Amino acid sequence: MSKQSWTHGLKLGARQLWRDLRAGELRLLMLSVTLAVAALTAVGFLADRMQSGLWRDARQLLGGDAVVVSDQRTPEAFVRQAQAVGLQTNTNVSFPTMARAMNGLNTRNPFASSAAPATPGSTDTPPATRLVALKAVAPGYPLRGRLEIAGHPAATVPSEGEVWVDAALLEALNVQVGQMLGLGARSLRIGATITREPDRGAGFMAFAPRVMMNQADLASTGLVQPASRVSWRMAVAGSDAAVGRFLTWARSEVDKPEVRGVKVESLESGRPEMRQTLDRASQFLNLVALLAALLCAVAVALAARSFAERQLDACALLRVLGQSQRTLTLSYGLEFLGAGVVASVLGVLAGYAVHLGFVFLLAGLVEANLPSASGQPALMGLAMGLTLLVAFGLPPVLQLAKVPPLRVIRRDLGQVQVRSGLVLAMGLIGFAMTLLMVSRNLTLGLITVGGFALALCLFAALAAAALWLLRRSVPDESAPRWLRLATRQVAARPVFAVVQVSALSVGLLALALLVLLRTDLIASWRQATPVNAPDRFVINVQPEQAEPFLAHLKNAGVQSPDWFPMIRGRLVAINGRVLGPDDLEADRGKRFLDREINLSHSAELPAHNPLVAGRWQSEEVGGVSVEEGIAKALGVTLGDLLGFDIAGQAHEARVTSLRKVDWGSMRANFFMLFPVSSMPDLPMTYMAAFQSPQGVPGFENAMVNAFPNITSVDMRSTVAQVQRVMDQVIRAVEFLFAFTLAAGLMVLLAAVGASRQAREREYAIMRALGAGRSLLAQVQRTELLGIGWLAGFMASAMALAVGWALARYAFEFAWQPPLWVPLAGGLAGALLAWAAGSLSLAGVLRQPVVQTLRQAAQ
Repeated sequence: MSKQSWTHGLKLGARQLWRDLRAGELRLLMLSVTLAVAALTAVGFLADRMQSGLWRDARQLLGGDAVVVSDQRTPEAFVRQAQAVGLQTNTNVSFPTMARAMNGLNTRNPFASSAAPATPGSTDTPPATRLVALKAVAPGYPLRGRLEIAGHPAATVPSEGEVWVDAALLEALNVQVGQMLGLGARSLRIGATITREPDRGAGFMAFAPRVMMNQADLASTGLVQPASRVSWRMAVAGSDAAVGRFLTWARSEVDKPEVRGVKVESLESGRPEMRQTLDRASQFLNLVALLAALLCAVAVALAARSFAERQLDACALLRVLGQSQRTLTLSYGLEFLGAGVVASVLGVLAGYAVHLGFVFLLAGLVEANLPSASGQPALMGLAMGLTLLVAFGLPPVLQLAKVPPLRVIRRDLGQVQVRSGLVLAMGLIGFAMTLLMVSRNLTLGLITVGGFALALCLFAALAAAALWLLRRSVPDESAPRWLRLATRQVAARPVFAVVQVSALSVGLLALALLVLLRTDLIASWRQATPVNAPDRFVINVQPEQAEPFLAHLKNAGVQSPDWFPMIRGRLVAINGRVLGPDDLEADRGKRFLDREINLSHSAELPAHNPLVAGRWQSEEVGGVSVEEGIAKALGVTLGDLLGFDIAGQAHEARVTSLRKVDWGSMRANFFMLFPVSSMPDLPMTYMAAFQSPQGVPGFENAMVNAFPNITSVDMRSTVAQVQRVMDQVIRAVEFLFAFTLAAGLMVLLAAVGASRQAREREYAIMRALGAGRSLLAQVQRTELLGIGWLAGFMASAMALAVGWALARYAFEFAWQPPLWVPLAGGLAGALLAWAAGSLSLAGVLRQPVVQTLRQAAQ
């Protein structure tokens, strides 16, 4: 092709683009692309900002972007490396200790009253004491999150000589703010109550009442000695790149044999109670973006085909006037792509504006200032718009160059057909690759893209089969006229009917998938940490105290506590072979063999521990159920014989089942569970997990006084923190769901309206032959309801299959698909198609017949 031909083709394309823009020929195509890109970028901007905000807020649960935990002072190498990569650092020290109420005691000698024996007649009593979780913090704490005292943000850390405490400690020790608290050799003034501590964590001692002090006061307490069990936590914060470099270095350093007692925590490893929720939320946000892109493809494909059909006559006239196929290919390609670029840019701007509206609404419901949007969603929107045009728009447009000149006198020649196979294949591959990039998860992307590709083929085949049956069973003359006309209208355009049903089915599949997964995903989150989740654990209940303790809980208003025996034992042999930590490769298995573990027994399988292998046989003596994760770490399978050492007694049991345990569920869970109701020969204590009764003042003090040997672990602040983040995640998902649902309905509106021009001509001819508006309205309503019901039924049935695969392999939660969904989906599809058709085809029956026929003849 010569330079002159290139220049001529470009000029012709530019003139055609300007002419068609002014004439409105590109209105449907540009509106579809704009809407498609707007839907994708609005979801992308919102998902990008929400995902960044969720991960930022979740980092507050660590107090930083990562934490180096050690049982000695943080090694200098870690501090130097953090500073070398440009990270902020802040170190706090935490450990369990006893706190004493100092009311009426000699504050200069806090041990005086407890060290000297009480004399006869003396009114002095020993001070009230309580096991607490002491944290010594330095200025700058926390690096991430917000510390609150008395319901207000704390401007700094406790001043020297002052402590902040949990409200539960005030009640337990019967002290008030302003009074003195004894810690080791010091007596410190209680300055405020802690109402929010971002990095409280989920370790055992984190559930004891918190006492926070200034790190400068720690040495004077005398509590930290060379053999003390103290946890040093150095939090770091900075850019993602710097944190990533530090984590890579720190993890490799921790793996060195000479580095002992040091571990690195990040959001992925340090807070398991939040990791699964955030992972599922991220995957759902990505799924929303995927489905928005698939909805875009429906509208663009139909709009491009409609545009090509309208250009057939003009292209044939240009061929008569001597234009070559190459020139026409270049000119129409330029026109089409130019319109697409303009529409994509408008779509990005519209998407950004729409997402700002939702951010404004979201700001009133979620305690989060979302980070600024990055440029990635805009680039992804432009790329997706151009990819959609290439994949679904260029094939029919490129056929315009092949329109024969004879079409000027024979209108049946040169109809748009499914050709341009190379361009279509390349476009589809590019579209699939772009979707995989949007998904950011290979499993999620493959299931969604593969499922929709398979669904499209099935929809087309089933629609063709349904059309074949319809053509063979057209109602006879005894049927109502509106029914005969409606069935003949559909049967007379088989290719278009298959395309329309398939397009509607894909759109409805996306909506059905969103509705089903959104409902069950949120239900699974709520089930993991429900509103009535246990917020208090009590351990060390002796066997003779079991009945009185349960009666005490019942009298206090505690309903249905989790109640399990606790047996301390050590796994010593597998299949008769004595094992040690060095016999296993997995670190988790080595740690398991190197310590005692909590065992338990129950005749009934706990409802929150689903079986993944084997069977649960109640009262099966000599059997044991094992958590699947530890079974993998130990190399244990069904039928293996495990040997235990329980307080010097040998006990053997055969593995009869494997259970899935959610360790972040705030429920009582065990690695090993014997399926029997009693094991009288083994020493044991009991534990209870329950929700603290509301409106019962002094509940914990009364319980501890009645059973002084028990250990009560208060988890209320941790459960509240987890539920706060979970509520934020659910609201984010619901907002994205609502917006994408609206975008999907708008795309369906454009898809149904793609047949407007053909319907105008057909209805004009029928009206010219004497058909009334009411009859044609009945025909249109019947056709839309029939096509919509078929599309909705097929889409809902396919949504069950794709949804099951996503739930099982991408989101990893159990899902029982309701079998009534296809029927409900058919009804919903019929109503949606009828509503969309009524809106997009509203003016078809009102347009004058003469005007419609004159436009068709031009």
